[in-house]
Amino acid sequence: MQAPPESDGPGPGSAENPSRIRLLEGLAASITEKGYAATTIADIVRHARVSKRTFYEHFEDKEACFLASYMAASEETLRAIATASAVPGLPWKERLQAATRAYLDALEAKPAVTRTYLLEIHAAGPRALQLRREVHQRFAEQLRGLVQTARGEHPELRALSPAMATALVGGINELVLVAVEKGRAGQLRELAETAVELVRAVLVAPEK
Repeated sequence: MQAPPESDGPGPGSAENPSRIRLLEGLAASITEKGYAATTIADIVRHARVSKRTFYEHFEDKEACFLASYMAASEETLRAIATASAVPGLPWKERLQAATRAYLDALEAKPAVTRTYLLEIHAAGPRALQLRREVHQRFAEQLRGLVQTARGEHPELRALSPAMATALVGGINELVLVAVEKGRAGQLRELAETAVELVRAVLVAPEK
């Protein structure tokens, strides 16, 4: 079977380039098949149905491909959270629940890839860990924005400081990590109630 054209559409630097998208999907497919550590560039291009030459037009190495994959998945997740929490007319509690479920749904949709992002990211090197911190910070800022909107209607809620937002994101991430370690990456929606309860406990706690 002949592979699809490798140079159509936007250039190699564009996130919308079809070959680049296929390579990211190829990496995800290989991760699902054999894990990140065992995945080779040959595996990625086999799943993507492009040449190694095309791979190197887009990425320097497997790590660079992984970073792009992580970033693309993170952007998709953050957009899902923003969309779920922007539904007009939702009370703040339901808005929080919708945002939390959107986050967990996105992770649960690709359990093998999620497992890699959580458990194997250390193998991808310090740049991957730095990128994860940046993504978690964006998630924390998103959470702060959601709470700030809620306080416009319910000023009795506590403001969420950057440090507390970071702590909440860390706590939710730990819940997910423990579930993934126990082989429950396909059951992350079950964590929604606990995650929402954690955030609500902080928002309604009395000031001291």
